[in-house]
Amino acid sequence: MCNWRVERRKRTRHLIELGGLVVKARVVDITEDDRALIYGALLWMADKLQSDQGDQARDVWAEKGKRAFE
Repeated sequence: MCNWRVERRKRTRHLIELGGLVVKARVVDITEDDRALIYGALLWMADKLQSDQGDQARDVWAEKGKRAFE
């Protein structure tokens, strides 16, 4: 199979998995599928991670995610 097809399938799978996390966290239901709100929240999260509080936020969110996966 062509290398670009393999890479495209990998990327597609990755995007589907990330979307699944949004659904699993019930974000779609909670926001009533308001994509502007979801995107705004993701932008806020990116800003937070790039701020001086980024390490603390990363630690808190990572721990919460690990507990949810268990």
